[in-house]
Amino acid sequence: MDYFLTEDQRHIRALARRIAEEKVVPIRAELDEKQEFPWSVMKVCADTGLFGVSIPMEYGGLGGGCFENCIVVEELSKACLGVSVSYAASLLGAYPILIGGSEEQKNKYLREIATGRKLGAFGLTEANAGSDAQSIRTEAKKVGNEYILNGTKQWITNGGEAEIYTVIAMTDKSRGGRGATAFILEKGMEGFTFGKKENKLGIRASTTRELVFQDCKVPKENVIGREGMGFIYTMRTFDKTRPGIGAQALGVAHAALEAAVHYAREREQFDRKIASFQAIQHMLADMATQVEAARALVYAVARFIDSNPKDTSKVSAMSKVFPSDVAMKVVVDALQVFGGYGYMKEYPIEKMMRDAKILQIYEGTNQIQRNVIGLELIKEAAQKRK
Repeated sequence: MDYFLTEDQRHIRALARRIAEEKVVPIRAELDEKQEFPWSVMKVCADTGLFGVSIPMEYGGLGGGCFENCIVVEELSKACLGVSVSYAASLLGAYPILIGGSEEQKNKYLREIATGRKLGAFGLTEANAGSDAQSIRTEAKKVGNEYILNGTKQWITNGGEAEIYTVIAMTDKSRGGRGATAFILEKGMEGFTFGKKENKLGIRASTTRELVFQDCKVPKENVIGREGMGFIYTMRTFDKTRPGIGAQALGVAHAALEAAVHYAREREQFDRKIASFQAIQHMLADMATQVEAARALVYAVARFIDSNPKDTSKVSAMSKVFPSDVAMKVVVDALQVFGGYGYMKEYPIEKMMRDAKILQIYEGTNQIQRNVIGLELIKEAAQKRK
């Protein structure tokens, strides 16, 4: 379908597609096998300006928004989810600064991220605070002109590779979620170290590590906004980034569908191409319909978010939960079309299935997304009755 992209958006998509096909596809199996961070691809993204697509021009970016980010992420995800999440996590780390940061902070940190000179990362999740994000235990105590951070963040994408981190810590536990504050940390700060590199089922090219804070000193100038705004910035960030997860889902589902169609046209059984069997045609038809429906939703939500409405939580959650469920179903069905060959590492569909599962988990599980959608529906109904 034609989604009426502007000339600039078509150029961005073509550039991202070229990088995916020429720079990612040839090395994706090796990156996955070795769990190697894709620095060579990140450099190409930096050199071509892709890291700045969703950062305002006044801070060195290209001035795009959520939609432009989705375009890039979708194309990179067609080649490798591990690479696309390494790229996307940098913007995730930048968003709290973009949303609540001072002009000084934006000029200092967003310019570095926009050019790709430094990668970003976002530190929220902890061992006992996954879906229940308000249960974080990392503390920040103000001492003079500094905050002293102690605690550990878990499963942080780009952990150890990124140079700039936005971290959520409790400055007043007695206030619950309203006692969380957002900080900007830099790699190399005293008391800031990293845990081991996690050995994952999928997205193995991306790096996942703990962030460890032991009496880490952070200047008060590195507080984003003011004390107590941490969770507000977190929720506003996720409202803008969840369509990006939907875009990852689009990419891997689209690639799986294309691979299945190509294989069905080549594979012969009973002296016929398996594409001639109605059972296979129906599987492919359902896969294609689901992918296109997911794309329409992600694109519509991304454009809606870029129109700056007041509340996007419901539709943002929808743009994550539906496409990620579609992606998981499509890659499983695509592997079924491949049969036994799809189970072998020689075929990329095996990797796609391992990679796709995380889409239903990170940035809020799909069960949590359904909670968000349901609660928003109930709230909207209550407001209409008033």
